[in-house]
Amino acid sequence: METKTKSNGVAKRQTATVKKEVQNKLTNEAIGKTAVPEKKVTVEKPVINLDERIQKFERLRGLANQRERLTETLNELTKFNYNQDGSSSFYIRDSRHLEFKTTNSNLIKLVTTHLQSTLEQRKSEIEDQIVQFEL
Repeated sequence: METKTKSNGVAKRQTATVKKEVQNKLTNEAIGKTAVPEKKVTVEKPVINLDERIQKFERLRGLANQRERLTETLNELTKFNYNQDGSSSFYIRDSRHLEFKTTNSNLIKLVTTHLQSTLEQRKSEIEDQIVQFEL
């Protein structure tokens, strides 16, 4: 802005021309002569190196393999048929070859039902991880 000095020595700003410019600008915008420029937003993709991408892919493959094994185990468990006549038996053996064996069909049913629900829950968790996985 320009300043002019009066004869008494006090500086006075010229605001009339500035006000006029602002009024002209607002008028032009109101009637659509000048368009407000839109800001372009550029999103930069993070650079992922090849080794990191391969490691993520291997983790995804591992989750897929776990899901497949769980599905096979659940299918085998579903095929398992325990009868009330005592023809079924349940074995647990540890690393020292100590063994627990039972033919109690109620206990076998309880164990298989609990095992099946645990496997289904784990399968659901792995499926959620696969769905949420990002490469």
